[in-house]
Amino acid sequence: MTLRHSAPGARGGDVVTKNIGTRLFLRVDFPDGRRLGPGKIMLLEAIREHRSILSAAKAIGMSYRRAWLLVDELDRMFEQRVIVTFPGRRGAGTEVTAFGERIIALYRAMERQAAKATNAAVDELTKALSAEFRPQSHAEPEEPQTAGAAGKQAKAI
Repeated sequence: MTLRHSAPGARGGDVVTKNIGTRLFLRVDFPDGRRLGPGKIMLLEAIREHRSILSAAKAIGMSYRRAWLLVDELDRMFEQRVIVTFPGRRGAGTEVTAFGERIIALYRAMERQAAKATNAAVDELTKALSAEFRPQSHAEPEEPQTAGAAGKQAKAI
């Protein structure tokens, strides 16, 4: 996974950390070079809302060509389709499949978990941009514990 921070006002499927305006971006880099990040997820969400690739692209400020390339990439990335299209004038449109909805949900859950796990560190990094910043200590920040790790530690005591 790649975590990336960006200045306030950045576009994309971002998760805002506590009251500071710094944003956390998540991109999954798969071993074979395929990537899933905020642009593809934002496009899927816009397609879900507008039921049209063209309308979705316009809504998020993306060219129609770029949107089609991303949709094609998503369809080649996964074993199941993420969208279905219905050609023709009447009843035409595009829908996100149940699998596509699952991809969106998984990605957004990962974003929330990453933001929660990194809020303190992101806050400190953001504060470090200020001339008044004084580091708390030189010690490494504590790693967040999962429920399983906390239970194993308790058994060891």
